[in-house]
Amino acid sequence: MLPNVKRYLVTSALPYANGPIHIGHLVEYIQTDIWVRFKKLMGNDVVYICADDTHGTPIMLKAEKEGLDPEELINKVWKEHTSDFAAFSVDFDNYYSTHSEENRELSELIYKNLKKEGLISVKSIEQMFDEEKKMFLPDRFILGECPLCNSSDQYGDSCESCGATYTPTDLINPRSAVSGNTPIKKFSEHHFFNLSDEKCGSFLKQWTKFPSRLQPEVKNKIDEWLNDDDGKSKLSDWDISRDSPYFGFKIPDTEDKFFYVWLDAPVGYYASLLNWCSKTGKNFLDFTQPDSEIEQIHFIGKDILYFHSLFWPAMLHFAGFRTPTAIYAHGFLTINGQKMSKSRGTFITAKEFLSSKINPEFLRYYLASKLNGSTEDLDLNFSEFSQKINSELVGKYINILSRCSGFLMNIFNGNLIPTNELKMDCESAKQLEFAFENKHSLILDCYNKRNTNRAIREIIDLTDNVNSFIQNKKPWDLAKQISETNKMHLKVQLHLILSLAINYFAKLTILLKPIVPITCKVIEEEIFSLEEPWDMLDYDRLCIGKIRGFKHMLSRIKPEDLETLMKKR
Repeated sequence: MLPNVKRYLVTSALPYANGPIHIGHLVEYIQTDIWVRFKKLMGNDVVYICADDTHGTPIMLKAEKEGLDPEELINKVWKEHTSDFAAFSVDFDNYYSTHSEENRELSELIYKNLKKEGLISVKSIEQMFDEEKKMFLPDRFILGECPLCNSSDQYGDSCESCGATYTPTDLINPRSAVSGNTPIKKFSEHHFFNLSDEKCGSFLKQWTKFPSRLQPEVKNKIDEWLNDDDGKSKLSDWDISRDSPYFGFKIPDTEDKFFYVWLDAPVGYYASLLNWCSKTGKNFLDFTQPDSEIEQIHFIGKDILYFHSLFWPAMLHFAGFRTPTAIYAHGFLTINGQKMSKSRGTFITAKEFLSSKINPEFLRYYLASKLNGSTEDLDLNFSEFSQKINSELVGKYINILSRCSGFLMNIFNGNLIPTNELKMDCESAKQLEFAFENKHSLILDCYNKRNTNRAIREIIDLTDNVNSFIQNKKPWDLAKQISETNKMHLKVQLHLILSLAINYFAKLTILLKPIVPITCKVIEEEIFSLEEPWDMLDYDRLCIGKIRGFKHMLSRIKPEDLETLMKKR
Protein backbone atom coordinates (compact mmCIF):
# COMPACT_ATOMS: atom_id res chain seq x y z
CA MET A 1 0.00 0.00 0.00
CA LEU A 2 1.51 3.31 -1.10
CA PRO A 3 1.26 6.32 1.24
CA ASN A 4 -1.35 9.01 0.60
CA VAL A 5 -0.33 11.91 -1.59
CA LYS A 6 0.77 14.88 0.49
CA ARG A 7 2.04 18.42 -0.04
CA TYR A 8 5.42 19.52 1.26
CA LEU A 9 7.56 22.63 1.57
CA VAL A 10 11.14 21.39 1.94
CA THR A 11 14.26 23.44 2.62
CA SER A 12 17.99 22.94 3.04
CA ALA A 13 20.02 25.34 5.16
CA LEU A 14 21.16 28.40 3.24
CA PRO A 15 24.85 28.31 2.23
CA TYR A 16 26.78 31.42 3.20
CA ALA A 17 27.80 33.61 0.29
CA ASN A 18 31.40 34.24 1.33
CA GLY A 19 32.91 31.05 -0.06
CA PRO A 20 32.54 28.06 -2.36
CA ILE A 21 30.39 24.98 -1.89
CA HIS A 22 32.51 22.11 -0.55
CA ILE A 23 31.75 18.43 -0.26
CA GLY A 24 30.89 18.83 3.43
CA HIS A 25 28.06 21.14 2.36
CA LEU A 26 26.95 18.66 -0.27
CA VAL A 27 26.03 16.06 2.35
CA GLU A 28 22.96 18.09 3.24
CA TYR A 29 21.88 19.13 -0.24
CA ILE A 30 22.28 15.62 -1.63
CA GLN A 31 20.39 14.13 1.32
CA THR A 32 17.55 16.62 0.87
CA ASP A 33 17.46 16.21 -2.90
CA ILE A 34 17.22 12.42 -2.61
CA TRP A 35 14.32 12.72 -0.17
CA VAL A 36 12.55 15.31 -2.33
CA ARG A 37 13.02 13.24 -5.49
CA PHE A 38 11.65 10.19 -3.68
CA LYS A 39 8.59 12.10 -2.49
CA LYS A 40 7.95 13.47 -5.98
CA LEU A 41 8.40 10.03 -7.56
CA MET A 42 5.75 8.77 -5.13
CA GLY A 43 3.32 11.30 -6.60
CA ASN A 44 3.51 13.92 -3.86
CA ASP A 45 3.41 17.69 -4.45
CA VAL A 46 6.77 18.97 -3.20
CA VAL A 47 8.41 22.41 -3.39
CA TYR A 48 12.16 22.40 -2.66
CA ILE A 49 13.33 25.85 -1.64
CA CYS A 50 16.74 27.33 -0.86
CA ALA A 51 18.77 30.54 -1.24
CA ASP A 52 22.17 32.06 -0.64
CA ASP A 53 22.65 33.54 2.85
CA THR A 54 24.10 36.91 1.93
CA HIS A 55 24.26 39.28 4.90
CA GLY A 56 26.70 39.97 7.72
CA THR A 57 30.13 41.34 8.54
CA PRO A 58 32.11 38.54 6.80
CA ILE A 59 30.39 39.36 3.48
CA MET A 60 31.08 43.06 3.92
CA LEU A 61 34.76 42.49 4.74
CA LYS A 62 35.35 39.97 1.97
CA ALA A 63 33.77 42.29 -0.60
CA GLU A 64 36.05 45.08 0.63
CA LYS A 65 39.08 42.78 0.35
CA GLU A 66 38.20 41.82 -3.23
CA GLY A 67 37.46 45.42 -4.24
CA LEU A 68 33.79 44.70 -4.87
CA ASP A 69 30.49 46.03 -3.65
CA PRO A 70 28.75 43.45 -1.43
CA GLU A 71 26.03 43.12 -4.09
CA GLU A 72 28.64 42.29 -6.72
CA LEU A 73 30.22 39.67 -4.48
CA ILE A 74 26.96 37.91 -3.62
CA ASN A 75 25.84 37.90 -7.26
CA LYS A 76 29.12 36.30 -8.29
CA VAL A 77 28.92 33.69 -5.55
CA TRP A 78 25.25 32.95 -6.35
CA LYS A 79 26.23 31.98 -9.89
CA GLU A 80 29.04 29.75 -8.58
CA HIS A 81 26.78 28.06 -6.04
CA THR A 82 23.96 27.36 -8.49
CA SER A 83 26.45 25.93 -10.99
CA ASP A 84 27.89 23.58 -8.36
CA PHE A 85 24.49 22.40 -7.20
CA ALA A 86 23.37 21.69 -10.76
CA ALA A 87 26.52 19.65 -11.41
CA PHE A 88 25.60 17.36 -8.50
CA SER A 89 21.96 17.11 -9.65
CA VAL A 90 20.59 19.06 -6.69
CA ASP A 91 17.30 20.15 -8.22
CA PHE A 92 15.78 23.11 -6.37
CA ASP A 93 12.36 24.36 -7.37
CA ASN A 94 13.59 27.82 -6.44
CA TYR A 95 17.06 29.02 -5.45
CA TYR A 96 17.04 32.66 -4.39
CA SER A 97 18.95 35.17 -2.25
CA THR A 98 18.31 36.59 1.21
CA HIS A 99 19.25 40.00 -0.19
CA SER A 100 15.82 40.55 -1.72
CA GLU A 101 12.81 42.76 -1.25
CA GLU A 102 10.71 39.75 -0.32
CA ASN A 103 13.08 38.98 2.53
CA ARG A 104 13.25 42.58 3.67
CA GLU A 105 9.47 42.83 3.85
CA LEU A 106 9.01 39.49 5.62
CA SER A 107 11.81 40.17 8.12
CA GLU A 108 10.29 43.54 8.99
CA LEU A 109 6.82 42.00 9.28
CA ILE A 110 8.03 39.28 11.65
CA TYR A 111 9.94 41.84 13.72
CA LYS A 112 6.91 44.14 14.01
CA ASN A 113 4.62 41.25 14.94
CA LEU A 114 7.05 40.07 17.63
CA LYS A 115 7.21 43.63 18.93
CA LYS A 116 3.40 43.73 19.19
CA GLU A 117 3.59 40.51 21.20
CA GLY A 118 5.92 42.24 23.67
CA LEU A 119 8.82 39.99 22.69
CA ILE A 120 11.29 42.66 21.55
CA SER A 121 13.33 44.63 24.05
CA VAL A 122 16.24 47.08 23.81
CA LYS A 123 19.24 46.76 26.13
CA SER A 124 22.61 48.46 26.40
CA ILE A 125 25.42 45.91 26.20
CA GLU A 126 29.20 46.06 26.29
CA GLN A 127 31.03 44.88 23.18
CA MET A 128 34.47 44.87 21.60
CA PHE A 129 35.07 47.84 19.29
CA ASP A 130 37.84 48.25 16.70
CA GLU A 131 38.80 51.93 16.86
CA GLU A 132 40.77 51.84 13.61
CA LYS A 133 37.96 50.25 11.59
CA LYS A 134 35.25 52.11 13.53
CA MET A 135 33.20 48.96 13.97
CA PHE A 136 31.91 46.62 16.63
CA LEU A 137 33.44 43.20 16.18
CA PRO A 138 31.44 40.00 15.77
CA ASP A 139 32.59 37.14 18.01
CA ARG A 140 34.44 35.40 15.20
CA PHE A 141 36.43 38.54 14.42
CA ILE A 142 38.00 38.67 17.87
CA LEU A 143 40.98 36.48 18.73
CA GLY A 144 42.78 35.97 22.00
CA GLU A 145 43.72 33.55 24.76
CA CYS A 146 41.06 31.27 26.23
CA PRO A 147 40.18 32.50 29.76
CA LEU A 148 40.05 28.89 30.99
CA CYS A 149 42.92 26.97 29.35
CA ASN A 150 44.99 29.90 28.02
CA SER A 151 45.17 28.47 24.49
CA SER A 152 46.14 31.19 22.00
CA ASP A 153 44.35 32.30 18.84
CA GLN A 154 40.88 31.36 20.04
CA TYR A 155 37.67 32.99 18.79
CA GLY A 156 35.60 35.39 20.85
CA ASP A 157 32.79 32.94 21.59
CA SER A 158 34.41 29.53 22.17
CA CYS A 159 37.71 27.70 22.57
CA GLU A 160 38.58 25.00 20.06
CA SER A 161 41.14 23.50 22.48
CA CYS A 162 39.07 22.93 25.62
CA GLY A 163 35.55 23.46 24.26
CA ALA A 164 34.70 26.27 26.69
CA THR A 165 32.15 28.94 25.72
CA TYR A 166 32.36 32.53 26.92
CA THR A 167 31.76 36.13 25.87
CA PRO A 168 34.35 38.10 23.84
CA THR A 169 35.00 40.41 26.77
CA ASP A 170 36.33 37.38 28.72
CA LEU A 171 39.20 36.78 26.26
CA ILE A 172 42.75 37.39 27.48
CA ASN A 173 44.81 39.75 25.30
CA PRO A 174 42.07 40.16 22.69
CA ARG A 175 42.87 41.50 19.26
CA SER A 176 40.82 42.40 16.21
CA ALA A 177 40.99 39.90 13.35
CA VAL A 178 40.23 42.82 11.03
CA SER A 179 43.01 45.28 11.94
CA GLY A 180 45.17 43.32 14.39
CA ASN A 181 44.76 46.05 17.00
CA THR A 182 43.60 45.61 20.57
CA PRO A 183 39.86 46.41 20.68
CA ILE A 184 38.29 48.54 23.35
CA LYS A 185 35.09 47.85 25.28
CA LYS A 186 32.18 50.04 24.32
CA PHE A 187 28.47 50.10 25.12
CA SER A 188 25.79 50.03 22.46
CA GLU A 189 22.03 49.59 22.46
CA HIS A 190 20.82 46.31 20.95
CA HIS A 191 17.47 44.78 20.11
CA PHE A 192 16.64 41.39 21.63
CA PHE A 193 14.08 38.71 20.95
CA ASN A 194 12.87 37.79 24.44
CA LEU A 195 13.21 34.03 24.16
CA SER A 196 13.46 33.87 27.96
CA ASP A 197 9.86 35.03 28.20
CA GLU A 198 7.76 32.39 29.94
CA LYS A 199 5.35 32.09 27.03
CA CYS A 200 8.22 31.25 24.64
CA GLY A 201 9.48 28.52 26.94
CA SER A 202 5.98 27.15 27.46
CA PHE A 203 5.32 27.07 23.70
CA LEU A 204 8.64 25.41 22.87
CA LYS A 205 8.22 22.71 25.50
CA GLN A 206 4.91 21.76 23.91
CA TRP A 207 6.17 22.16 20.34
CA THR A 208 9.18 19.88 20.83
CA LYS A 209 7.01 17.13 22.37
CA PHE A 210 5.16 16.52 19.11
CA PRO A 211 5.96 13.00 17.81
CA SER A 212 8.38 12.77 14.85
CA ARG A 213 9.07 16.51 14.86
CA LEU A 214 12.64 15.97 16.01
CA GLN A 215 14.97 12.98 15.89
CA PRO A 216 15.29 11.24 19.29
CA GLU A 217 18.89 12.34 19.84
CA VAL A 218 17.95 15.89 18.84
CA LYS A 219 14.96 15.90 21.18
CA ASN A 220 17.25 14.92 24.05
CA LYS A 221 19.62 17.78 23.26
CA ILE A 222 16.78 20.30 22.98
CA ASP A 223 15.45 19.19 26.36
CA GLU A 224 18.88 19.94 27.86
CA TRP A 225 18.73 23.44 26.42
CA LEU A 226 15.14 24.03 27.49
CA ASN A 227 15.31 22.94 31.13
CA ASP A 228 17.73 23.13 34.02
CA ASP A 229 17.89 20.52 36.78
CA ASP A 230 14.84 22.07 38.47
CA GLY A 231 12.78 21.92 35.28
CA LYS A 232 12.96 25.68 34.75
CA SER A 233 13.66 27.20 31.34
CA LYS A 234 17.30 27.99 30.55
CA LEU A 235 16.49 30.02 27.45
CA SER A 236 18.28 33.35 27.02
CA ASP A 237 17.23 36.43 25.12
CA TRP A 238 18.68 36.59 21.62
CA ASP A 239 20.51 39.63 20.27
CA ILE A 240 18.94 40.19 16.84
CA SER A 241 20.68 43.47 15.97
CA ARG A 242 24.08 44.61 14.75
CA ASP A 243 25.67 48.05 14.58
CA SER A 244 26.72 49.96 11.49
CA PRO A 245 28.75 49.37 9.35
CA TYR A 246 26.93 46.18 8.41
CA PHE A 247 25.67 44.60 5.19
CA GLY A 248 22.05 43.71 5.79
CA PHE A 249 18.57 45.11 6.39
CA LYS A 250 18.08 48.14 8.62
CA ILE A 251 15.74 47.57 11.57
CA PRO A 252 12.57 49.68 11.21
CA ASP A 253 12.54 52.99 13.10
CA THR A 254 16.29 52.93 13.77
CA GLU A 255 19.14 54.93 12.29
CA ASP A 256 22.14 52.60 12.47
CA LYS A 257 20.86 49.20 13.62
CA PHE A 258 20.64 46.19 11.32
CA PHE A 259 19.01 42.80 11.59
CA TYR A 260 21.55 40.18 12.64
CA VAL A 261 22.05 37.79 9.74
CA TRP A 262 20.63 34.89 11.77
CA LEU A 263 17.27 36.64 11.91
CA ASP A 264 16.78 37.23 8.20
CA ALA A 265 18.56 34.05 7.03
CA PRO A 266 15.80 31.58 8.05
CA VAL A 267 13.20 34.10 6.92
CA GLY A 268 14.94 33.61 3.58
CA TYR A 269 13.15 30.26 3.31
CA TYR A 270 9.85 32.08 3.15
CA ALA A 271 11.27 34.82 0.93
CA SER A 272 12.38 32.22 -1.62
CA LEU A 273 8.97 30.56 -1.33
CA LEU A 274 7.25 33.90 -1.90
CA ASN A 275 9.40 34.48 -4.97
CA TRP A 276 8.48 31.00 -6.27
CA CYS A 277 4.78 31.68 -5.60
CA SER A 278 4.95 34.93 -7.58
CA LYS A 279 6.44 33.04 -10.54
CA THR A 280 4.04 30.09 -10.42
CA GLY A 281 0.79 31.74 -9.37
CA LYS A 282 0.62 29.83 -6.07
CA ASN A 283 -0.79 31.26 -2.85
CA PHE A 284 1.95 32.02 -0.30
CA LEU A 285 -0.52 31.89 2.61
CA ASP A 286 -1.48 28.31 1.72
CA PHE A 287 2.02 27.36 2.84
CA THR A 288 2.57 29.73 5.76
CA GLN A 289 -0.70 30.31 7.63
CA PRO A 290 -0.88 28.62 11.05
CA ASP A 291 -3.47 26.04 9.97
CA SER A 292 -1.69 25.07 6.74
CA GLU A 293 -1.87 21.36 5.92
CA ILE A 294 1.28 21.58 3.77
CA GLU A 295 4.10 19.97 5.72
CA GLN A 296 7.13 22.22 6.30
CA ILE A 297 10.35 20.20 6.48
CA HIS A 298 13.81 21.59 7.22
CA PHE A 299 17.04 19.69 6.54
CA ILE A 300 19.98 21.11 8.50
CA GLY A 301 23.38 20.28 9.97
CA LYS A 302 23.44 19.48 13.68
CA ASP A 303 25.59 22.58 14.31
CA ILE A 304 22.62 24.91 13.72
CA LEU A 305 20.04 23.04 15.77
CA TYR A 306 19.66 25.79 18.36
CA PHE A 307 18.57 28.33 15.78
CA HIS A 308 16.19 26.04 13.92
CA SER A 309 14.61 24.20 16.85
CA LEU A 310 14.24 27.13 19.27
CA PHE A 311 14.55 30.60 17.72
CA TRP A 312 12.92 29.79 14.39
CA PRO A 313 9.73 28.05 15.60
CA ALA A 314 9.26 30.64 18.37
CA MET A 315 9.72 33.50 15.90
CA LEU A 316 7.24 31.98 13.48
CA HIS A 317 4.63 31.11 16.09
CA PHE A 318 4.53 34.48 17.81
CA ALA A 319 4.70 36.36 14.50
CA GLY A 320 1.55 34.58 13.30
CA PHE A 321 3.04 31.99 10.92
CA ARG A 322 2.92 28.20 10.93
CA THR A 323 5.76 26.29 12.55
CA PRO A 324 7.89 23.49 11.07
CA THR A 325 6.39 20.02 10.78
CA ALA A 326 9.80 18.40 11.21
CA ILE A 327 13.48 19.28 11.43
CA TYR A 328 15.93 16.67 10.15
CA ALA A 329 19.55 17.09 11.23
CA HIS A 330 22.60 15.27 9.88
CA GLY A 331 26.16 14.88 11.11
CA PHE A 332 29.47 16.24 9.85
CA LEU A 333 31.64 14.84 7.06
CA THR A 334 35.22 13.78 7.65
CA ILE A 335 37.72 12.86 4.92
CA ASN A 336 39.72 9.68 5.42
CA GLY A 337 38.94 9.94 9.13
CA GLN A 338 40.07 13.56 9.48
CA LYS A 339 38.20 16.83 9.81
CA MET A 340 37.95 18.86 6.64
CA SER A 341 41.02 21.08 6.72
CA LYS A 342 42.91 23.10 4.13
CA SER A 343 46.20 22.57 5.95
CA ARG A 344 45.69 18.79 6.01
CA GLY A 345 44.62 18.68 2.37
CA THR A 346 41.18 17.37 3.24
CA PHE A 347 39.19 20.45 2.26
CA ILE A 348 37.68 19.68 -1.13
CA THR A 349 35.41 22.10 -2.95
CA ALA A 350 32.65 20.99 -5.28
CA LYS A 351 34.56 22.44 -8.23
CA GLU A 352 37.74 20.58 -7.31
CA PHE A 353 35.81 17.33 -7.16
CA LEU A 354 34.23 18.03 -10.55
CA SER A 355 37.61 18.85 -12.13
CA SER A 356 38.86 15.39 -11.14
CA LYS A 357 36.54 13.90 -13.80
CA ILE A 358 35.00 11.49 -11.27
CA ASN A 359 31.29 11.19 -11.98
CA PRO A 360 29.50 13.48 -9.46
CA GLU A 361 26.73 10.89 -9.12
CA PHE A 362 29.30 8.59 -7.55
CA LEU A 363 29.55 11.02 -4.62
CA ARG A 364 25.74 11.10 -4.36
CA TYR A 365 25.70 7.30 -4.19
CA TYR A 366 28.51 7.06 -1.65
CA LEU A 367 27.09 9.72 0.68
CA ALA A 368 23.65 8.11 0.42
CA SER A 369 25.24 4.79 1.44
CA LYS A 370 26.48 6.48 4.64
CA LEU A 371 23.41 8.48 5.67
CA ASN A 372 21.01 6.69 8.01
CA GLY A 373 18.60 9.41 9.11
CA SER A 374 20.49 10.19 12.34
CA THR A 375 22.93 12.91 13.38
CA GLU A 376 25.92 10.54 13.27
CA ASP A 377 29.02 11.88 11.54
CA LEU A 378 30.04 10.19 8.31
CA ASP A 379 33.42 9.60 6.72
CA LEU A 380 34.43 9.79 3.07
CA ASN A 381 37.13 7.16 2.80
CA PHE A 382 38.54 7.27 -0.73
CA SER A 383 39.60 3.63 -0.79
CA GLU A 384 36.13 2.51 0.25
CA PHE A 385 34.60 5.07 -2.12
CA SER A 386 36.23 3.60 -5.23
CA GLN A 387 35.63 0.02 -4.10
CA LYS A 388 31.93 0.64 -3.42
CA ILE A 389 31.31 2.39 -6.74
CA ASN A 390 33.26 -0.11 -8.81
CA SER A 391 31.74 -3.10 -7.08
CA GLU A 392 28.14 -2.03 -6.61
CA LEU A 393 27.13 0.51 -9.24
CA VAL A 394 29.34 -0.71 -12.07
CA GLY A 395 30.15 -4.32 -11.20
CA LYS A 396 26.68 -5.34 -10.02
CA TYR A 397 23.94 -2.94 -11.18
CA ILE A 398 25.15 -1.98 -14.70
CA ASN A 399 26.57 -5.48 -15.07
CA ILE A 400 23.03 -6.90 -15.30
CA LEU A 401 22.41 -4.85 -18.42
CA SER A 402 25.77 -5.64 -19.97
CA ARG A 403 25.30 -9.39 -19.40
CA CYS A 404 21.89 -9.50 -21.06
CA SER A 405 21.65 -6.79 -23.70
CA GLY A 406 24.03 -8.36 -26.24
CA PHE A 407 22.03 -11.60 -26.41
CA LEU A 408 18.76 -9.69 -26.60
CA MET A 409 20.00 -7.52 -29.47
CA ASN A 410 21.74 -10.27 -31.43
CA ILE A 411 19.11 -13.00 -31.13
CA PHE A 412 15.84 -11.14 -30.46
CA ASN A 413 16.46 -7.71 -32.01
CA GLY A 414 16.06 -6.12 -28.58
CA ASN A 415 12.48 -7.32 -28.15
CA LEU A 416 11.31 -8.45 -24.71
CA ILE A 417 8.58 -10.86 -23.72
CA PRO A 418 5.60 -8.79 -22.45
CA THR A 419 5.69 -8.21 -18.70
CA ASN A 420 2.40 -10.00 -18.04
CA GLU A 421 3.83 -13.17 -19.60
CA LEU A 422 7.03 -13.20 -17.55
CA LYS A 423 6.53 -16.30 -15.46
CA MET A 424 9.09 -19.06 -14.99
CA ASP A 425 8.17 -22.27 -13.22
CA CYS A 426 11.49 -22.78 -11.47
CA GLU A 427 12.76 -22.22 -7.94
CA SER A 428 15.34 -19.53 -8.77
CA ALA A 429 12.75 -17.39 -10.58
CA LYS A 430 10.29 -17.77 -7.70
CA GLN A 431 12.94 -16.77 -5.19
CA LEU A 432 13.79 -13.70 -7.25
CA GLU A 433 10.15 -12.65 -7.45
CA PHE A 434 9.70 -13.15 -3.70
CA ALA A 435 12.80 -11.08 -2.92
CA PHE A 436 11.58 -8.11 -4.96
CA GLU A 437 8.07 -8.32 -3.50
CA ASN A 438 9.41 -8.67 0.02
CA LYS A 439 11.88 -5.76 -0.09
CA HIS A 440 9.92 -3.20 -2.09
CA SER A 441 7.93 -1.66 0.77
CA LEU A 442 10.98 -1.84 3.06
CA ILE A 443 13.07 0.19 0.61
CA LEU A 444 10.32 2.80 0.27
CA ASP A 445 10.13 3.08 4.05
CA CYS A 446 13.91 3.52 4.24
CA TYR A 447 13.76 6.38 1.74
CA ASN A 448 10.94 7.98 3.67
CA LYS A 449 12.95 7.82 6.91
CA ARG A 450 16.10 9.15 5.16
CA ASN A 451 17.86 5.86 5.90
CA THR A 452 19.48 5.63 2.48
CA ASN A 453 22.24 3.48 3.96
CA ARG A 454 19.69 0.71 4.47
CA ALA A 455 17.89 1.44 1.20
CA ILE A 456 21.11 0.96 -0.78
CA ARG A 457 21.98 -2.22 1.09
CA GLU A 458 18.58 -3.68 0.25
CA ILE A 459 18.80 -2.56 -3.40
CA ILE A 460 22.26 -4.09 -3.79
CA ASP A 461 20.99 -7.28 -2.19
CA LEU A 462 18.31 -7.42 -4.90
CA THR A 463 20.99 -6.70 -7.50
CA ASP A 464 22.99 -9.65 -6.20
CA ASN A 465 19.86 -11.81 -6.51
CA VAL A 466 19.42 -10.85 -10.17
CA ASN A 467 23.08 -11.55 -10.95
CA SER A 468 22.82 -14.90 -9.16
CA PHE A 469 19.75 -15.73 -11.23
CA ILE A 470 21.65 -14.92 -14.44
CA GLN A 471 24.63 -16.93 -13.27
CA ASN A 472 22.39 -19.86 -12.40
CA LYS A 473 20.63 -19.81 -15.78
CA LYS A 474 23.81 -19.23 -17.84
CA PRO A 475 22.26 -17.52 -20.88
CA TRP A 476 25.64 -17.66 -22.66
CA ASP A 477 25.46 -21.47 -22.66
CA LEU A 478 21.91 -21.39 -24.02
CA ALA A 479 22.92 -18.91 -26.73
CA LYS A 480 25.76 -21.22 -27.76
CA GLN A 481 23.42 -24.22 -27.92
CA ILE A 482 20.92 -22.25 -30.00
CA SER A 483 23.61 -21.27 -32.50
CA GLU A 484 24.60 -24.92 -32.80
CA THR A 485 21.14 -26.59 -32.81
CA ASN A 486 18.63 -23.82 -33.49
CA LYS A 487 16.16 -25.56 -31.14
CA MET A 488 13.06 -23.40 -30.62
CA HIS A 489 12.38 -24.41 -27.00
CA LEU A 490 15.90 -23.28 -26.03
CA LYS A 491 15.30 -19.98 -27.77
CA VAL A 492 12.04 -19.46 -25.85
CA GLN A 493 13.78 -20.31 -22.59
CA LEU A 494 16.63 -17.89 -23.29
CA HIS A 495 14.20 -15.13 -24.23
CA LEU A 496 12.31 -15.62 -20.97
CA ILE A 497 15.47 -15.54 -18.84
CA LEU A 498 16.79 -12.39 -20.49
CA SER A 499 13.42 -10.60 -20.40
CA LEU A 500 12.95 -11.42 -16.75
CA ALA A 501 16.42 -10.15 -15.82
CA ILE A 502 15.92 -6.92 -17.76
CA ASN A 503 12.54 -6.34 -16.12
CA TYR A 504 14.16 -6.63 -12.71
CA PHE A 505 16.94 -4.33 -13.91
CA ALA A 506 14.21 -1.80 -14.76
CA LYS A 507 12.78 -2.14 -11.25
CA LEU A 508 16.23 -1.57 -9.77
CA THR A 509 16.54 1.53 -11.95
CA ILE A 510 13.30 2.90 -10.51
CA LEU A 511 14.49 2.22 -6.96
CA LEU A 512 17.81 3.98 -7.63
CA LYS A 513 16.33 7.06 -9.32
CA PRO A 514 16.39 9.34 -6.26
CA ILE A 515 20.09 8.64 -5.73
CA VAL A 516 21.57 8.55 -9.26
CA PRO A 517 18.94 10.41 -11.34
CA ILE A 518 21.13 11.23 -14.35
CA THR A 519 22.32 7.64 -14.81
CA CYS A 520 18.73 6.43 -14.53
CA LYS A 521 17.53 9.07 -16.99
CA VAL A 522 20.10 7.91 -19.57
CA ILE A 523 18.94 4.31 -19.08
CA GLU A 524 15.29 5.30 -19.45
CA GLU A 525 15.87 7.32 -22.61
CA GLU A 526 18.69 5.48 -24.37
CA ILE A 527 18.07 1.87 -23.37
CA PHE A 528 14.31 1.70 -22.89
CA SER A 529 13.36 4.59 -25.24
CA LEU A 530 10.80 5.95 -22.75
CA GLU A 531 8.81 9.01 -23.71
CA GLU A 532 7.80 9.56 -20.09
CA PRO A 533 10.24 8.77 -17.23
CA TRP A 534 9.29 6.17 -14.65
CA ASP A 535 8.04 7.12 -11.21
CA MET A 536 7.81 4.89 -8.14
CA LEU A 537 4.25 3.93 -9.04
CA ASP A 538 5.54 2.32 -12.25
CA TYR A 539 7.38 -0.28 -10.18
CA ASP A 540 4.34 -2.58 -10.07
CA ARG A 541 3.01 -1.75 -13.53
CA LEU A 542 6.07 -1.98 -15.76
CA CYS A 543 5.36 -2.36 -19.44
CA ILE A 544 8.58 -2.77 -21.43
CA GLY A 545 8.58 -4.04 -24.99
CA LYS A 546 12.07 -3.41 -26.33
CA ILE A 547 15.56 -2.24 -25.49
CA ARG A 548 18.28 -0.62 -27.51
CA GLY A 549 21.81 -1.97 -27.58
CA PHE A 550 24.06 -1.61 -24.56
CA LYS A 551 26.16 1.53 -24.46
CA HIS A 552 28.93 2.49 -22.09
CA MET A 553 27.20 3.83 -18.98
CA LEU A 554 29.61 4.26 -16.10
CA SER A 555 33.39 4.19 -15.86
CA ARG A 556 35.09 2.59 -12.91
CA ILE A 557 37.05 4.84 -10.59
CA LYS A 558 40.76 4.31 -11.22
CA PRO A 559 43.56 4.90 -8.69
CA GLU A 560 44.85 7.74 -10.84
CA ASP A 561 41.43 9.46 -10.65
CA LEU A 562 41.73 9.70 -6.87
CA GLU A 563 45.38 10.70 -7.13
CA THR A 564 44.38 13.54 -9.43
CA LEU A 565 41.79 14.71 -6.91
CA MET A 566 44.17 14.58 -3.97
CA LYS A 567 46.96 16.32 -5.92
CA LYS A 568 44.66 19.33 -6.13
CA ARG A 569 45.09 19.65 -2.39
